[in-house]
Amino acid sequence: MNAADVMVTNVITVHPDTSVKEIAEILLANRISALPVVDKTGSLLGIVSEADLMHRAEVGTERPSSWWLEFLTGKEALAQDFIKSHARRAADVMTRQVIAVTADTPLTRIVSLLEKHRIKRVPVVDNGKVIGIVSRANLVQALLRSQQDISPRHSTEGSISGDDVVTQLESEPWWPGNVNVIINDGAAELWGVVESQVQRDAIRVAIEAIPGLRTISNKISVQQRIQSAL
Repeated sequence: MNAADVMVTNVITVHPDTSVKEIAEILLANRISALPVVDKTGSLLGIVSEADLMHRAEVGTERPSSWWLEFLTGKEALAQDFIKSHARRAADVMTRQVIAVTADTPLTRIVSLLEKHRIKRVPVVDNGKVIGIVSRANLVQALLRSQQDISPRHSTEGSISGDDVVTQLESEPWWPGNVNVIINDGAAELWGVVESQVQRDAIRVAIEAIPGLRTISNKISVQQRIQSAL
């Protein structure tokens, strides 16, 4: 799946001259956590998030100023903090280095960006113009839709065997290699020895995903490897 499959297209945006007060009102009224800032043509200029409005002079949450902070960060960084906490326009408080994606960006890439940069959403752009936005909530919604689209369970008889399952799982790096899977009339039996409970659980989760299974008898035992002291 790509960004186009999950993105919200009716994106609420603001302009560089939008006031901080209006931004706060829009965020609260629409229960969103960020707003792309665009110019008159719809081109992305920046983004204002809740994090950009956390340190504000009006509520006494601006960053404290001290000589050691000036020594560590320099006057430019302190001046930027002052702007963030006192400015009244989107252009002054917005984050300019925006992490954005295109409509064909795979969801795996989007998840990596969200985790790496510790952000909650990414704008989707086409030739610099905002055409959508993907948030963590959109990814959860996609998960729900995928679960609803799964066809009703049917009998596994004649459709998949234990050997088929083992062949599929052998490509997984955690697969222990000494586990037997027997499937008969909608019932699965698991036999073997693994080195950890996590491995045992991973095998169970993989088997539970097989359509049509009614019961699973997990007889896999855990025998941790003993490392000899040198």
